[in-house]
Amino acid sequence: MKIALIGYGKMGKMIEQIALERGHEIVSIIDIDNQQDFDSEAFASADVAIEFTSPTAAYGNYLKAFSKGVKVVSGSTGWMKDHGDEVRRMCTEGGQTLFWASNFSIGVAIFSAVNRYLARIMNGFPQYTVSMEETHHIHKLDAPSGTAITLAEDLISCLDSKKAWVKGTLVAPDGTVSGTTECAPDEIAISSVRRDEVPGIHSISYDSEADCITITHDAHSRKGFALGAVLAAEYTATHQGLLTTSDLFKF
Repeated sequence: MKIALIGYGKMGKMIEQIALERGHEIVSIIDIDNQQDFDSEAFASADVAIEFTSPTAAYGNYLKAFSKGVKVVSGSTGWMKDHGDEVRRMCTEGGQTLFWASNFSIGVAIFSAVNRYLARIMNGFPQYTVSMEETHHIHKLDAPSGTAITLAEDLISCLDSKKAWVKGTLVAPDGTVSGTTECAPDEIAISSVRRDEVPGIHSISYDSEADCITITHDAHSRKGFALGAVLAAEYTATHQGLLTTSDLFKF
């Protein structure tokens, strides 16, 4: 399979390594300093482009790739609020293909399934109060993380008592704390911590007077995210439309 990379930071380099190990060819690498390569024959020859950039750049990158007939796998977060409806339309009516996930880790896919299963159980025990916290490296721009938002939306779909998520506290890299965990009874507050070079930790807790139940996913490195992105590209090469990890992982 011919793969183009959009974004060549730590994730892009790790994706390149894993893609080559799995026998794929990297035909184009686009970063901030060579945006003109979107118009190259090499980029247009790609079966799939894997995009890991920033919330502000992602949507524009999708449009450039789609204009060349290239399918996209993307892990960029923070763009959906402003452009989600348009991207859905392009993929459902316009013939484009985007595989988007807030997190490509196989472990997170399993964790998400456990989260939904546990939430359905806890729906019958209203004495427990649910809360969430995510921790990431100091370079992450958005808070809460896209993965945390996806997990919260799954909780909302399973818990009758919850209707929305809100931002909780944010612990900045310098230790400064802003925000609050106070929220309406039908809301879930997502607290965020930014420290060191943490790849990603997500915890969901159910607390009561009697006890506390907590599930946690703690990423040891970015390798799991990179492998998942390449697996998604392999899937996307033979599928069309708006795709997600629920299409790739059948559980």
